Amino acid sequence: QVQLVESGGGLVQAGGSLRLSCAASGRNFRSFAKAWFRQRKDEEREFVAVVDWTWNEFYSDSVKGRFIVSRDPSTNTLYLDMTDLKDEDTAVYYCAARQGGYRLRALEYDYWGQGTQVTVSS
Repeated sequence: QVQLVESGGGLVQAGGSLRLSCAASGRNFRSFAKAWFRQRKDEEREFVAVVDWTWNEFYSDSVKGRFIVSRDPSTNTLYLDMTDLKDEDTAVYYCAARQGGYRLRALEYDYWGQGTQVTVSS
């Protein structure tokens, strides 16, 4: 069993930066694929970024070059560093985890956090 708790969301001006955190608890979290998704109002949940247990990274085209996933293994915390934020980045951001290799579809993830709101103002 894995529990995920996101934090770090908030209001930021366009062009600004924000760091999201995902604190994980549970055994063997390091062996899980870990991902970030986001969901805009009235839209489907959208893939943002993922890392597998060997730290292969993959980003959506919409965030590549602006967002970076990092971690602190000592605290089982996953981060999403977001820079050059745009209006279209406004969404609720979720971290997710699954055993095995990484996937890009939300339905393939078994564990989810509660989400954290990011609002970008222009």
